Amino acid sequence: MHSPCDRVLPESMDAESERVLAARVLGGDPRAVSRAISLIEEGVPEGARLVRELFSHTGRAWVVGVTGPPGVGKSTLVDRVAKVFRSGGRRVGIVAVDPTSPFSGGAVLGDRIRMQTHAGDDGVFIRSMATRGRLGGLAQAAREATLVLDAAGHDVVFLETVGVGQAEVDITYAADIAVVMVAPGFGDDVQAIKAGILEIADVFVVNKADHSGAEGTVAQLEAMLSLDEPSHEHWRPPIVKTQATTGDGVNDFVGALDRFREYAGDDLRYQRRYRLEVSELRRLLGEAFLRHVEQLVSPSELDKVTAQLARRELDPYTAVDTIMNRVLAERDADRKP
Repeated sequence: MHSPCDRVLPESMDAESERVLAARVLGGDPRAVSRAISLIEEGVPEGARLVRELFSHTGRAWVVGVTGPPGVGKSTLVDRVAKVFRSGGRRVGIVAVDPTSPFSGGAVLGDRIRMQTHAGDDGVFIRSMATRGRLGGLAQAAREATLVLDAAGHDVVFLETVGVGQAEVDITYAADIAVVMVAPGFGDDVQAIKAGILEIADVFVVNKADHSGAEGTVAQLEAMLSLDEPSHEHWRPPIVKTQATTGDGVNDFVGALDRFREYAGDDLRYQRRYRLEVSELRRLLGEAFLRHVEQLVSPSELDKVTAQLARRELDPYTAVDTIMNRVLAERDADRKP
């Protein structure tokens, strides 16, 4: 297993070093994979160039998103499932999004600690990363990390969210298959998350199925599925009962994943990846435009507009129009002979 302890802090790299690193990633070198993800997390230009180099080599791995309330057993289940896949010879990557430490700003590495059973297995790569305040359950760099693991030859990549309940739907834009976990004994969790993540599930898992109330939780899910319009014409999300700590039901869960993969085929997988790329393109365009604005509009000008907003001398839409007009004026000035 390789994990965040292998992380190498980014340094400035020349073009030849970047090509060597990309080649090492494509060769499946775990330390190169770790360094590549570090570059991406830090948001340095080398990380973006590395994604450009690797992107054409991606698209082979199946990305399994696992979401659900905190404490439901996501990490334990992923750990067990990784063992099953490894027994079949498949290489497994795991990106576990942990809460952000209030002290260091990094990940509280609970997931890495819970997955130490894979220590020494080069066929399993685990990386924890912090949300760094990002809503939606995923870290900003999580999607790019899955691309690196895909390019490095991992057959399946698990993307485990931090667990934020109703708002945690980002997983639908980053995974080929969405797994929603619930457990009995978590109050009215099923009702609490109904309006959010229940509708995005391809597979449900009721973990801690040995606890009292498990059958009631399954019944609640069944009732909700019978009321909602199916998200796929011929696929009704199965509800799998598991005890992740003992491994009971894990093979059933793996079977459900394999059945969905067969059902999805190339068409549904393409549709989901198209939606993902639309989301990513919009995000990157927004970031690029913001960088462009920051280059053209001085910090003092932005501070002035912000102060006007705070004093209610300016509304947000007029503020945006003001900045846009400034950017367009700069563009037109540059075009003049």
